[in-house]
Amino acid sequence: MSKILVSFFSASGLTKDVASKIANVIGGDLFEIEPVNKYTKEDLDWNNRDSRSSIEMNDPSIRPEVKNKVSNLSDYDTVLIGFPVWWDLAPRVINTFIEENNLENKKIYVFVTSGGSSVNNSFNTLKNTYSNLNFVSAKRLTSNVSENDVTSFIM
Repeated sequence: MSKILVSFFSASGLTKDVASKIANVIGGDLFEIEPVNKYTKEDLDWNNRDSRSSIEMNDPSIRPEVKNKVSNLSDYDTVLIGFPVWWDLAPRVINTFIEENNLENKKIYVFVTSGGSSVNNSFNTLKNTYSNLNFVSAKRLTSNVSENDVTSFIM
């Protein structure tokens, strides 16, 4: 039987909520991608070009430090990566997670939360940046994600 890891970064709690619902539906294990320095409301002010998130998203080389790595990644053959869409991309902390964990030979599914952005650009950018990895599919999900939404996306 395959083991599934549901990893996620959540700045406001919405992505964490969606990740928990997904894990419950598919029986996956949860792993929170936590930056060492949590994001404050001011950090997330996308209208301020000097805010932390704006600075990070304008520099593709930035890799925010994360607290933990997945200690038993070899136990999983499927990894879900969830995040809020920032500037039509994955937050840079997702790049840190991918680069610090060996995801080769894993099936990778991406789920995003967003008030309006689609998943397409963030998913395609990750696929192009990490072309050695097996990105299977991606979906934008909301807090009222249903069991059917999850199973049609992953199963």
